[in-house]
Amino acid sequence: MTLPIDRVVSALASAFGRPVRIDSRAPLRGGMINEVEIVRTDVGTFVLKSHPTGPAAMFRAEAEGLEALQKSGTTLAIPRVIHVDAGSPPFILLEFLDGAARVSGFEDALGRGLAQVHRATAPRFGFAEGNFCGATPQPNPWTDRWVDFYGAWRIGHQLALAADAGRVSESDVRLIERLIMRLGDWIDEPPAPSLIHGDLWSGNLHADSAGRPALLDPAAYYAHREAELGMMTLFGGFPARVFAAYDEAFPLEPGWQERQPLYQLYHLMNHLNLFGGGYHAQVMAIVRRFA
Repeated sequence: MTLPIDRVVSALASAFGRPVRIDSRAPLRGGMINEVEIVRTDVGTFVLKSHPTGPAAMFRAEAEGLEALQKSGTTLAIPRVIHVDAGSPPFILLEFLDGAARVSGFEDALGRGLAQVHRATAPRFGFAEGNFCGATPQPNPWTDRWVDFYGAWRIGHQLALAADAGRVSESDVRLIERLIMRLGDWIDEPPAPSLIHGDLWSGNLHADSAGRPALLDPAAYYAHREAELGMMTLFGGFPARVFAAYDEAFPLEPGWQERQPLYQLYHLMNHLNLFGGGYHAQVMAIVRRFA
């Protein structure tokens, strides 16, 4: 379903308290899950994201994640939310962060800024409500212990989806359930939950008009901060200097690299559920290593 332009005009008029003229509307490269467009108007330029069949809560959850990242006090650029509409189809209007070449020190700024995000805490693990990692629902019930949260609401949730879709065998299920039971052998409880972006791969990193690092498309929640690094190390795209700058600003616990496959597992299972069996071998290689 194509999003009618009159809904966009109405949303902008409500946000700015005056009639708004749309000058142009064009596709914006980079959207993998949603339809993404750039909308130029007489009050500014915005990113419009919509999904023809998306659930009503999809973009409200994204807005809450962006707002949480902004409130963390990070020096990273985070796009401002202009309007969220849960109608059919749902959409979100965001500040457009025009791109530029990365400035000198970009990697250091990213590492330090991410450490600032992770210093934002909450009393428990989870988030105000469920959100989405890609197109997959991501439950976030408040939970006292990280191992319980990660076992039930990350690995366990993905396992249930994969089993229902026939993407894992009965023997796979037993091994993954064994790994969940053993998570406490490998993962310690952190001193406090940390706010994380939740889906930080290179495609969700941007250089804004000043060339400084900006974060897009969060799947935010309060977690063990090492969980953030799982996605960052899974597909690459983040130079070693980013992690060094992060560690200088917010030192990591020894052995964090050895624990990364456990956090990569969540995202590999999500890719298995989203894109199919090509990820099965990677998932089970990690499971066999730790189960």
